[in-house]
Amino acid sequence: MKKWMRLIPLLACMILLSACSIGGEYAKIRDIPFTVLGEGVIPEELKTVLEEKKAEPFQLTFSDKGILYICEGYGTQKTGGYSIAVDKMYLSDNAIVVQTTLLGPEPGEKPKAGQSWPYIVLKTEDLEKSVVFE
Repeated sequence: MKKWMRLIPLLACMILLSACSIGGEYAKIRDIPFTVLGEGVIPEELKTVLEEKKAEPFQLTFSDKGILYICEGYGTQKTGGYSIAVDKMYLSDNAIVVQTTLLGPEPGEKPKAGQSWPYIVLKTEDLEKSVVFE
């Protein structure tokens, strides 16, 4: 009986840890269609915010007239030649989940001179859910 009593705290800890990892996941319901916006079609109000924030990494959302803009920036980079890939964007029970990756200049490619501030703006329907950046 004493051996079991010593195992109870260990078992309780294992259950708590596994529950935390399960609770942190967002089960995918469906992919969300989106459009990557070029600088010329970003709303002016959002452009102003992006300009202010671009030097540091950021994640933000902007909603306007039933449209949701999801933005992620990677801060100041020493050179140009960077791009951003959207790895996933999907709807879960209680959130929109987004994951992007910063892609650097290709190996052997001569990077463009001067600093750059890579960011991406995704346009989608406003589903009135919170956005989780992974």
